[in-house]
Amino acid sequence: MQENKFTEIQIDRIIEMAWEDRTPFEAITFQFGISEQETIEIMRREMKASSFKMWRERVQGRATKHAKLRVNGIDRFKCKLQRQITHNKISKR
Repeated sequence: MQENKFTEIQIDRIIEMAWEDRTPFEAITFQFGISEQETIEIMRREMKASSFKMWRERVQGRATKHAKLRVNGIDRFKCKLQRQITHNKISKR
């Protein structure tokens, strides 16, 4: 992965999506064109070591973070009740 591939705002959004329990890695791939491994590398680089370790333990094997492990019928990236995201800014309902 290229170091300067993303802006600071894009990196913040990748981290936010990675932290969200119901946002699968495939959604990050779809939006930013990076693999799960590249997402993990960004998280490792941008977070404190203790925060990264806590995040990895939480998402490892979590069904909601991996589309293949999800229950059939869940084909959206986010909860229907989650606020709409427009140009990396959360808009009001």
